[in-house]
Amino acid sequence: MTHPFAIAVAPNGARRTKADHPRLPMSPAEIARDASEALEAGAAMIHLHVRDAGGMHTLDIDLYREAMKAVRDAVGDDLVIQITTEAVGRYVPSQQIAVIDALQPESVSIALREILPDGGEERDVAALFERMEAAGILHQLIVYDATELKRLDALAARGIVPDAPLAVLAVLGRYSEQGATDAEFDAFRDAGLSRHQWMLCAFGPREAHFMQRAAHSGGHARVGFENNLWLPDGAVASSNAAIVSATATAALSSQRELATAEELRRLWRRPPPAGAA
Repeated sequence: MTHPFAIAVAPNGARRTKADHPRLPMSPAEIARDASEALEAGAAMIHLHVRDAGGMHTLDIDLYREAMKAVRDAVGDDLVIQITTEAVGRYVPSQQIAVIDALQPESVSIALREILPDGGEERDVAALFERMEAAGILHQLIVYDATELKRLDALAARGIVPDAPLAVLAVLGRYSEQGATDAEFDAFRDAGLSRHQWMLCAFGPREAHFMQRAAHSGGHARVGFENNLWLPDGAVASSNAAIVSATATAALSSQRELATAEELRRLWRRPPPAGAA
């Protein structure tokens, strides 16, 4: 396993607030602070959510621009800045697509089941991916169970999404009390996740365990307060950077170097290396 191991920090997410952790970043300045700290701890990417004046998740274009500028001013090009299009029951595919078109971000994460629900408009999604490919936007598709990998294959075969390898984020566990399980990881592995340039996120206090499995299996990690508040020893993490640092430590036994942002940009669409599990 010679390719580097990339850590993305997801510092806030769409649902948690300072009531969950007093250091959860909400404002652009706080997000930029956590970006700088996470970079120092070993992160190559930040997965960015923004909040409105009431602290609610939003896809507001102006608020995104403000937060993106704050992060870029803080870290330059040393982190990939990825925006989310998460719907949280408030947004529909046309609104998610409009945000991508307006912002032209360096990177964007898109949940497959949100952007193309059953009965959704495939032509709009195909056109979006054509535009993102032409613009060089680093798109990452989120899948919540192994069966969605088969759906990705079918969509790629029909030209709705680009052919593999895609950048894919596999999600273990849920926002409810269901923590990540080894059975979920194994199902993704058995369904051929290694065909893709994949990252893993895992809800709950076993996050570092799953990131170690990802490191040994050829994948990458997305960690932080969006999905988990705890360190491997069960203590509440003092910051997002502490979780990034714990992830880097957990990955040491894989003998993979930590990826820089520039290395992650180059890796994003390369086929996985031979022997990736």
